[in-house]
Amino acid sequence: MARGKRIIVIGAGIGGLTAAALLARRGYGVRCFDLAIVPGGCASTFRRRGFTFEVGATQVAGLEPGGVHHRIFEELAVPLPAATPCDPACAVFLPDETEPISVWRDRDRWHQERSRQFPGSDRFWQLLANLFRWSWEFQGGDPVLPPRNLWDVAQLLKAVRPSTLLTAPYTFSTVGDLLRAYGLDGDRRLTTFLDLQLKLYSQATADETALLYAATALGLSQTPFGLYHLEGSMQVLSDRLGDAFKRDGGTLHMGHRVTEIRVEGGRATGVTISDTKTGRTWFEAADAIVANVTVENLATLVQGADSLGAVGQGLWQGFRRRVEKLTSPSGAFVIYLGVDRAALPENCPPHLQFLYDYDGPIGENNSLFVSVSRDRDGRAPDGRATITASSFTDPQIWQQATGDRYQALKRQYTEEAIAKLGQYFDLRPEHLIHVEAATPKTFETFTGRSRGIVGGVGMRPSTFGPFGFANRTAIPHLWLVGDSTHPGEGTAGTSYSALTAVRQIEAEFA
Repeated sequence: MARGKRIIVIGAGIGGLTAAALLARRGYGVRCFDLAIVPGGCASTFRRRGFTFEVGATQVAGLEPGGVHHRIFEELAVPLPAATPCDPACAVFLPDETEPISVWRDRDRWHQERSRQFPGSDRFWQLLANLFRWSWEFQGGDPVLPPRNLWDVAQLLKAVRPSTLLTAPYTFSTVGDLLRAYGLDGDRRLTTFLDLQLKLYSQATADETALLYAATALGLSQTPFGLYHLEGSMQVLSDRLGDAFKRDGGTLHMGHRVTEIRVEGGRATGVTISDTKTGRTWFEAADAIVANVTVENLATLVQGADSLGAVGQGLWQGFRRRVEKLTSPSGAFVIYLGVDRAALPENCPPHLQFLYDYDGPIGENNSLFVSVSRDRDGRAPDGRATITASSFTDPQIWQQATGDRYQALKRQYTEEAIAKLGQYFDLRPEHLIHVEAATPKTFETFTGRSRGIVGGVGMRPSTFGPFGFANRTAIPHLWLVGDSTHPGEGTAGTSYSALTAVRQIEAEFA
């Protein structure tokens, strides 16, 4: 039934490209539209003075056999990008400490590290490992979460294993609940380490993050899984997806903004598109639409929902109200440095996380997540390196700043970040070759994400798994993919959401 079906994909981030490529491979007529100049979204790159900088995402999961990227690239008949495991996955520096907490890929080595760093916490970590194993067995069955019709429910039930029932008592628990149960909530180093890591993976602290999500997010760093550093740059991931998409007949239109998703006769019927170069605007009809956007963007894009009927309108209004009540998401301030390799300390890990003051926030330059290029990995000329450092920031601060005030704020954050990074790297002027910064306004301009927010909705018990935002929306023939949906942020998470939406579309048109 794929022949003759026209599908439009909004957004050429990893989630959108994955959905577009899989649908084209399965015989659908697919067109993908994106605002940016190059595909990849927050996992794209840009070049300056011989340096290649990752816009946002710097690590990839799911490349191992059976991993989501491995499965998708196998279906697309495209070779996986060359990659090396990150080991350690991250080196975390707490305030006033010179020795990091190294998140090793080897399970035994990581066990020894955390036992040494956090004495008395073994029971806590063992339960996390069990929850990860049980959850992963369930996830391996490709459940649809949250389910929205009988087909979804059937897929969910097929994925249930006996071990799945063991996770049920923890459905509404947070990591903070488990720390309190084991009497570890007073361990400042442990709770701070978890806050830093989970804020990175879930947009929430340990006290807020859903325990079942945290178990998976924290467990993916170890064998047989792992986080990977792509050779060349993150762009290779989107480039290969894009090449497969075009090979199978799809068309990719960069520099095009979708301004409206039209609903008529009780279903999504197409989109209004504006060419950012020419200003030309037109309507493009479709049998189905896949939106790789945030829930905030989706709520504003849909027009004509009053044609849905009483039940449909109620469901759509419920979605909009839920979006309005979400905890305010974070933006990111990112600084991109091109440096002489002499600026790097010996044996510098590829990924580091710094907290500078226990009493300060996780963000606003008090904490930085740093990625460093490896020698001859395609990101920098010989003898040089890239350093990309990001910090969570309140997007409202940047929305309110305009003109000279905005530029002054950007300079202030840049100077503060360089000063903080200078405590670890040798950032004397002679070592600094290129300095550039991006703010939430930058991300909004180039990705179209509302207010430049990053990382999805936050994986709290109320927004994770069965309580999250569904791929199948309240509007027939409209699907949502990306970091707002199950199983969350990251290239592996958004790719899984795309795979789920593709399966649902196939069932819809079967």
